[in-house]
Parts: sequence; structure tokens; C-alpha cells
Amino acid sequence: MSQYQWFMNCPRGLEGLLKAELDTLGAENARETVAGVYADGDSAFAYRVCLWSRFANRVLMPLGRFDVPSSQALYDGVTAITWQDHLPIGATIAVDFVGTNDAIRHSQYGAQRVKDAIVDAMVKQGAPRPNVELRSPDLRINAHLAKGRIVISLDLSGESLHRRGYRVAMVPAPLKENLAAAILVRAGWPEICARGGALIDPMCGSGTLLIEGALMAADIAPGLLRERFGFQGWKQYDAALWREVSREAGERRAAGLARDLPEIRGYDKDRRAVDATLKNIAEIGLDNVVKVICKPLSSISKPTHKIIENGLLVSNPPYGERWGDVESLRPLYRSLGDIARREFPGWTLGVFTGNPDLASELRLRSDRKYKFFNGTIPSQLLMFSLREVFAGDAPKVERPLSEQATMFLNRLEKNGRKLNGWLKRSGVTCYRLYDRDIPEYAVAVDVYGDAIHVQEYAPPANIDEQTARRRLTDIRRALARAFPDSVGRTYFKERRRQKGDSQYRRLATDQGSGGVFTVQEGAARLEVNLSDYLDTGLFLDHRPIRTKLAGMARGKRFLNLFCYTAAATVQAAVGGCVSSLSIDMSNTYLEWAARNFALNGIDPRRHELLRADCMEWLSQRQGQYDVIFLDPPTFSNSKKMSAVLDVQRDHVAMIDDAMAILAPGGTLIFSNNFRRFKLDPALFERYEIEDITAATLPPDFERNRKIHHCWLVHHRRG
Repeated sequence: MSQYQWFMNCPRGLEGLLKAELDTLGAENARETVAGVYADGDSAFAYRVCLWSRFANRVLMPLGRFDVPSSQALYDGVTAITWQDHLPIGATIAVDFVGTNDAIRHSQYGAQRVKDAIVDAMVKQGAPRPNVELRSPDLRINAHLAKGRIVISLDLSGESLHRRGYRVAMVPAPLKENLAAAILVRAGWPEICARGGALIDPMCGSGTLLIEGALMAADIAPGLLRERFGFQGWKQYDAALWREVSREAGERRAAGLARDLPEIRGYDKDRRAVDATLKNIAEIGLDNVVKVICKPLSSISKPTHKIIENGLLVSNPPYGERWGDVESLRPLYRSLGDIARREFPGWTLGVFTGNPDLASELRLRSDRKYKFFNGTIPSQLLMFSLREVFAGDAPKVERPLSEQATMFLNRLEKNGRKLNGWLKRSGVTCYRLYDRDIPEYAVAVDVYGDAIHVQEYAPPANIDEQTARRRLTDIRRALARAFPDSVGRTYFKERRRQKGDSQYRRLATDQGSGGVFTVQEGAARLEVNLSDYLDTGLFLDHRPIRTKLAGMARGKRFLNLFCYTAAATVQAAVGGCVSSLSIDMSNTYLEWAARNFALNGIDPRRHELLRADCMEWLSQRQGQYDVIFLDPPTFSNSKKMSAVLDVQRDHVAMIDDAMAILAPGGTLIFSNNFRRFKLDPALFERYEIEDITAATLPPDFERNRKIHHCWLVHHRRG
């Protein structure tokens, strides 16, 4: 039987496991490289790898290697390959092209050039023209271009080998099957299984770890469920040989399932995840091997229906993409560590995570660490030997702050000292303490009484994920040191530009809805929500404007446009305005405004809330008002609006319409938060305008003097 050179690629970090596996499958001269292993072997070897490999992605047969200084060189090199030896008559093909250089600047162009060369070569050799079939071709060709040199290979696996064929139901962000297998092997599952130990995943998701563990325990080939492999479209495919390889795998499966298999259990609090796992287990025929129950982490304990001396508790808990998600996951990791130590003494715990900081919340000391990549995310498997919990176990000692975290803490304390005198004189309890003072720590920190609200600005594209996470960890620890009594009342969010009505929607985080408080601002009581929305319900930089309105509106008719939660109206009403109308298009904000009115005993018969498009309502020029507060958003394309709002483009029309309903002697306060905003000079010819921006910047926002712009607008006298 002919010998060939093969290249089996795999996720980074799995090369050593793959090489050891290939040795057991009959590889000759196996040698590792980055993200793969080269090996020699016959066709039977390639078939066995496709069927049995738990770690490989693809089995590639290199057909040609050559430099690609030009597009023509690529075409010529591919044409020189004897394609008639590999492509059957009438076969369909697809080309997977990876890489670029100065000559091939787009992978799609590279794939097209390779395809053209193959087709032309086959036609020149007297064969019919091959057709392209991108989804389910008879044979895939792999082209890998790096450092100006390309490798052209046949892909004998077809679809990636990590797709075993059992995943018929999905959950978000599932663990890839070959990565799950690698985690289990590194965690020692084959050895634990051989000793009769159990396997439990307390947060099983769609059950990948459980199913891969069961396949190993029952000696089932991971590719046995697949309907097709790429080598079946190869001209040199030996159907009889494949039947023999697959027959042997079938016999081993039957023998493995006939054995007394270990206890394999999974749990998840999400009923949808459990249902997905059960479907996947049924698809591969392991219903009698793997048991899954809908149960929260807090209720999990070691099985008691039979004596199990040891086992592997393994999990891939979530580690969050957004900062708020990360913070909400800390209790989950602490609970996992506590339950593992309390309920599973003598067992082994394996935790796979892409967030080392969250892993520290386990409060356990790892015995071993293995590095992996989950896609592009650097990750690690942490291994722990669990022991009995003794009364004398010392609590976790807080780690000292890093130099960077100490720097951030020092800035918090410096800002606090600077504001302290003003806070005592003014009685202000809600204020901004920090706003990107240190460029590396791009967050805004606001204090609401004894609660802390932290918003992260999206990090620049040049900051890698690990660095961003490390900086956020520094911030969290520094805040815990600065405000130890507020640790349980600290709320974290990521600030992003809002589109349409997304600003009105609740955040999809696990922080809960416990961040609703009533705060005092002057004589007014206002509701803030630090947990559920990106904005809290109270724009702190407008505090002086609201105070000014409380005095200006006494005895007057007040109009609040784009009223948000109507905090300005509350101040005007408490200050003595005779009537008010507050307009916004969001039911969420108007319901919030109604609660603010109720907190202050404001009569809704004299102080009306109206749901409407402010621009459309203004254009109708209804009523007359003595004081108007016009504070539009910078941009809005909400579906609830009749037109897109752009404050720079539309401010002249809005001001003209507002001035048309402003009573003689009245005042329009126009404000916005667009940093590059320029007031149209033509307005100065029609109205008396005074820029009061500097006077409306409170001490806690003096570091950010472009936080808003504000003008007083009056009718010209005479």
C-alpha cells in the first residue's frame, strides 16, 4: 500500500496530544509544528485518523509547495499538479484558501485563481470540466499561503473533524468537541475512568464535555456518526478498506457499551440547555450512559445511589465578554469553588476559563495549569485536588494591589479630597468622582450615596483582550479598597453608542435589578437605577441646570422637551412652577417620570406627561410657555420617530419652533452633549443668546469641560 505524507491540523495548544494520538493510530515519523502534526502513513492510516482522532481538525495531503511571487506563479504551480490522479471524472470541488501576500491580496481571489488552474489542468489532460460546489463538494482543496510560499493539499476530512455529527441542538458559545476532548485528557479523565471514577459537569451547557467523556469511556470513535468524509470523493478511495476500518470501530463501540461504564452526569440551571444536551445524547445513542438534570449549581452534590470513591468534576463556566457580565460572574465562581471543596472531597476539579481573574474567585490553589486557545481567546485549564474542609481553614487573604491599581486608587483618593469641601458645602450626594483621568483606565466612576456606578468606555482596537481585562481587574480592586462598604452596591457597565431605541432596553446582564434607589437632589427626591439600563435616570452634569430651572420656573408655565425621566420638571415643580408639560417618546422614561412625580407629591393634573415625537410636536407649535428646556440627544434614529434626529443639522429648526411657543419675556434653555457642536451664527441675528456653559459645569465635571453646551435664548426686545 502506498505511503503518503499527511498534515493533521488542530487548535493551538493541542499539538502534543495530537502527536501522541497519531502514534497510537499507526503514524510514522510524526513531528509537531504550530497548530498541527506532520506524519507519514498509508490510506488506512488516514481513514483511521478521520474516524478516531479526538483532537484533529483536518487531514490534509500536501500535493505541492512553491513560492507565489505573482498571481501567474500561483496559477502555474497549481496547474503543474497531476490532478487527474486525485479527481474522479465529474467530481465537484471547493477551494479553501487561507493567507495573503502582495500578489494575492484577497483570499477569495486566491481561491478563484486556484480553482481556475485546477479546471484548466483537468481540461488540458482530457478530462471533463470539474464543477464547483461550495457546500457539499466531492473533494475539498486546501491552499495555505504564508510568507510568500503556498501549500496545496487535498482535504481528506471534508468537513472539520471536530464536527462529530451529534450536535443537533445548540446553546450560545458551545465548546468545540476537539477542545473538550483535550480538556478531558489533560484533566486525567482516561485514568480516572479506568479506576472506576465518575464524571460530573455542574454547568454542562449542551453537554459537549459529557458526551466526549462518554465516547472515551465506551471506546467509541468520535467520527462514527458522521455520514461522509472527504476521502470518499478521492479518486484513490478504497471502499473495501474503509468498510474494514469502520467495521472494527463498530465492534469496539458495541464492546465498549457492553461494559460496566462509569457514572457520567451533567447539570444546568437552564432548561433549554438541558433539553439541548438530551437531544445531543440521544443522537449519538448514549441515553443509558449520560444522565442530565435541570438543577442550579447551589443544589449539586456527589451522587449517593452508589459508592463512588473518586471522580472528575469538570466545567467550562462562562467568563463574560462585557465587563458587567464579568462582575456578575464572580459569585458563580466562588460558589463553584465552595461546592467543589465541600461536596466532592477526594475528587479532582478541572475548570476551563478564559479569564484568570475570575478563576481566582474559586479560592482554591491549583496543582497544574494547561494553556489552550478557545478560538482566539487565550485560555487555561486549572486543575485542583480537592481535600476535606477543616474548621481551621484560613479565609482567602486579599492580594495586594498591583502598581497600576494603586495608581488608580491614588487618583480616586486625590479626586475625593479635591471635591470634599464642595460636597460638604453643597450637600450633593450624587457626583462624578473619576472620568478617564488616566488614559489607560478609561472608565467613569459615579457615586450615588453609598452606591457606586462604573461605566467602561469601549477600549481602543489596539488594546488586546487580556490587557483590557487586567485593567478592569485593577479598577475593581481599587474601588473595593476605596469603598469597602459599597462592594455589594457597585455596578459595572460597558458604555457603547446607542442605536435607535436600544437606550431604553434593559441590559441583558446577571447583575439583577437591585440597583434601584431614591436619592436626594436639593429639595427633590429622584429615582435612579444603577443596574438595569446604561443610563441611570439622572444626568449628573445637568445638576446646575436643574437647580437654575427650580428658580427660573417659579410661578411660570414650564415645558420640558426630550424630558428623559423628567428630573428637570421635578425640580421646576418643587421650585413652584404653576404648570408643566414634559414630552418624551419612551414609555419607559415616562413611567419613570411618573414615579419621580409620585415621590415628590406632584399633581399630575397640573403637570402633564406626554408621549410624542418632540420634533414633530414642536413643528405643530402648540400652546405657550414661559420657560422651555430643550435638551435633545446628539443623534437618534428610533423607529418611533418620524425622521432621524441629528442635533447639529436640526438644532436651528428645533430652536425656531420652540421660540414660536415661548411667551414674551420667556426663556429657552438649549443644551446638548455633542462635543463638536457649533451653534448656527444665523440664530444670533434672530434672538438674544447667552452662552452659560461655563456656569453650568459643576466642580465634579471641571475635568471634562465639553461634557455639555448650554445657552439661554430670549426674544429680541422691541
